Amino acid sequence: MTDLRAYLIAGEPYYRPVGDEVQVFDAAYKHRLPVMLKGPTGCGKTRFLEYMAWKLQRPLITVAAHEDMTAADLVGRFLLAPGQTVWHDGPLTLAVRGGGICYIDEIVEARQDTTVVIHPLTDARRMLPLEKKNELVPAHADFQLAISYNPGYQSAVKDLKESTKQRFVGIDFFYPSAAIEAEIVARESGVDAATAATLVQIGQRSRHLRGQGLEEGASTRMLIHAGRLTLAGLALSAAAQAAIVLPLTDDADLREALGAAIAACLG
Repeated sequence: MTDLRAYLIAGEPYYRPVGDEVQVFDAAYKHRLPVMLKGPTGCGKTRFLEYMAWKLQRPLITVAAHEDMTAADLVGRFLLAPGQTVWHDGPLTLAVRGGGICYIDEIVEARQDTTVVIHPLTDARRMLPLEKKNELVPAHADFQLAISYNPGYQSAVKDLKESTKQRFVGIDFFYPSAAIEAEIVARESGVDAATAATLVQIGQRSRHLRGQGLEEGASTRMLIHAGRLTLAGLALSAAAQAAIVLPLTDDADLREALGAAIAACLG
């Protein structure tokens, strides 16, 4: 049996539920239904998966999808060894054999022909075909598949096929209320409650600019980064500039608008 103990999460990750996402995932895992996490960048999808893997005491194997990712990157490939070729399982195959949770992050970044490989794992078959080995791998009883993507980046090129979406249980993620987000920012960055509340105000103002030239507003992750910079001695305005404004845009007008929003929040 494949040993996945190295992928177990030892300590409880901090996660602040904002809805019924924990209960939905618990119910899905009970029946080994594949789960799709939908939400903006940096809103807690990956942390949630880490928390659920810890809670369920299952190994978590995470794959960061990208445009050059092939099916072999997921399932495995033959590699040259002295005098022979040796098969090496990919991350998806490891999870299938060993009963882990395989989490494919931002799956729409991968080529559509690559994502088709997961289809036999998302229905009653629960099988993974390894065509290069001529092997059909039955999923371990504890195996579960989870994927995530950002609907804000949907386009004709980068979107999941309906035939893929409909195989999953969906959980929506979003930025929480100001009070909860401030609680998260304070807990994760170490700043005081007042500073966290100010950072959340900045984040909310930036999100109002989405669709006005800005693809995404400041994520909770970015607010945490800004908080940590203030703990390192930066003024809050400088921390917000470095952690929020500069990563979000190169457009001079948008930077000016974001700078004005920060100034307004700082009084």
